[in-house]
Amino acid sequence: MSPKFFLYILVGILVIWSLDSININQIFKKNRVYQARTFYFLLALALIELVTNFFYNIYLSARFFE
Repeated sequence: MSPKFFLYILVGILVIWSLDSININQIFKKNRVYQARTFYFLLALALIELVTNFFYNIYLSARFFE
């Protein structure tokens, strides 16, 4: 398996853990639970993708200079 797979798992755990500290219920209207959950899910996916690609690109550029 590639190192990027393990990086996705690690970053996924960190992103979910960090997003848990935000109270997003105050942002949304009342009785909009499914929309809030969908937003939370999409935000988590976007952050996981961005952070994983950032660290993986750093890893690749460090290997390039060896």
